[in-house]
Amino acid sequence: MPQDDLQDGLQQVRLRLLERRARGEDPPRDVGAWSAVVASNLAVDWHRTQHRQERVGERLSLLGPPDDHVPDGTENSLQALTVAEGLDALPDTQRQVLILRYYADLSVPQIADQLGIPLGTVKSRLYAAAKLLRDRLHVEETV
Repeated sequence: MPQDDLQDGLQQVRLRLLERRARGEDPPRDVGAWSAVVASNLAVDWHRTQHRQERVGERLSLLGPPDDHVPDGTENSLQALTVAEGLDALPDTQRQVLILRYYADLSVPQIADQLGIPLGTVKSRLYAAAKLLRDRLHVEETV
């Protein structure tokens, strides 16, 4: 974790303690232990975010440079444009879960938690979005 992020993490621990106080909760019995747990959770979240960003970057880089067998990259550009148009045509709720799942690499439970919706709703939206996108793109394989 870079030094700047450590300072941000410390501020987050302090903020969580102040939020507890603002909600009228009793202070933790052992502030040191409580702080260590909060800091540990923040570090885990930070590492997950870093890993997720790396994977998104890898996926996006696959869309960027042209393949060796396509001299000018036209095929890749057209494919990326077609997928982007297909995503734009989806209803907002379906586009949102599809992007979180396949581009942000969040799991179904993480999406449900982030959006505050039930797991079943996430699953049904993903299924419907993938089906609509496949139909729109006339693709036989799974998205």
